[in-house]
Amino acid sequence: MTEATILALGGDGIGPEVLNAGLTVAEAVAAAEGLRLTIQEGLLHGAAWDTHGTFCADDTLARAKAADAVLVGAVGGPKWDVIRVPGGPEMQDGLMRLRYELDSFVGLRPARFWAPLADRTPFRPGVADGADILVLREMCGGVMFAKPRGQTERNGLRYAYDTAAYDEGEIARIMRAGFALAGQRSGRIVSADKANVMESYKLWRQVAVEVAEDYPDLTLSNMYADNCAYQIARDPLAFDVVVGCNLIGDFLSDLAAIVSGGLGMLPSACLCDVPDPGRVCKGIYEPVHGSAPDIAGQGIANPIGMILSVGMMFRFSLGRADLDARIEAAVERVLAAGIGTPDIGGTASTRDVTGAVLKVLAA
Repeated sequence: MTEATILALGGDGIGPEVLNAGLTVAEAVAAAEGLRLTIQEGLLHGAAWDTHGTFCADDTLARAKAADAVLVGAVGGPKWDVIRVPGGPEMQDGLMRLRYELDSFVGLRPARFWAPLADRTPFRPGVADGADILVLREMCGGVMFAKPRGQTERNGLRYAYDTAAYDEGEIARIMRAGFALAGQRSGRIVSADKANVMESYKLWRQVAVEVAEDYPDLTLSNMYADNCAYQIARDPLAFDVVVGCNLIGDFLSDLAAIVSGGLGMLPSACLCDVPDPGRVCKGIYEPVHGSAPDIAGQGIANPIGMILSVGMMFRFSLGRADLDARIEAAVERVLAAGIGTPDIGGTASTRDVTGAVLKVLAA
C-alpha cells in the first residue's frame, strides 16, 4: 500500500494531545518511506456530544467506514457518563458505536516487558523479564452489547440488570483470530472464561475446544478468568496469547499492563477481520489508557501507547510490519535513554517524548 486515508478522532481529555503525538510520528515515518497519508479529522464521544448532540455523528461513522484505518486518542469523562440517549448500548458511547458498526471484533492488546521500566513493575528481578503477552478481547458482543439491559425498581429498591450473551459464531471467530496469532508466535493460547458458573461461558469453552480441533499443532489451555488473572500476576512468562470475552478481555488487558510499567505504555488495535500476515484489514487504533481529565492540558500525558498504536496501524492496516518494528525499537531506545513522562517515573513532557522518538527514527 502506497497511500492510505486515516480518520483521526481526538476524543476527550488527553485524547487530542496523544493523538497529535501519534500523528506526528505517523506522518514522519510515512514521509521517510514515500507513503502518502491523507489525514481526516473529526469529533468523538464527549467532544462530539458538545458540538453535535450525539456521541458519534453519522458523518463520522461514514468516514470511518471509508477510511483505511481510524486513530482514536481517548474518550469519556464524568461530564458525559450520566447521559442516556435513545437506542441500544452502542449509542451510549461513541467509541462503542464505531466498534459495533465497523464490526471490529478482534481487540489486540499487547503488553511487553520494557527493561528500562523494570523498577516500575511490581515484580522482583527476573520474574517478568522478557514477558510478552497478547490479550485478545472480543469487542462487539457479550455483556457490553447484549440485551435485555436497563434499570427499574423492584420491591421498592432500584434494580439494574445486564445480559451476558454470545452465539457460537461470535465465539468461533475470536477464537480463530487467537489461534491465527498464536500460530505466528509460540503456538500457545489460553482461553479465559467462567464456565464453572455461567451458561454463556459454558458455550464459550465448548466452542473454544471445537475450534482448537482445526489447529492440531497449537496448544489450547482453558482457564477460569479469576485464576487466569492470578497466574498472569504470579508468572507472566507462562503466557503468550490470552483470549477473553468483551468483559474479561477488558480486565485482563489492563492487568497485563503490570509487565509494561503502566497503562500509558499499552497500545491496542480493533481489527475487522482475522489478522493474516498476507493481507491488510481495516482497524481502529487507540492507546489502552483512558482520557485522564485530571491531567488534560498539562502537557504530561504519556504518548507512547498512542505511538505504538500507530505502529500497529502500519502493521495491520497498511501492511508494513517493518515500520511497526522500527517504531517499537525507537521507543525502546528512548526509554533506555531515561526519557519518559511522570506516569513512568520520568520528568519529560508529551512533546519531549515525542520529539525523542522522532529523533531516533530520523537517525
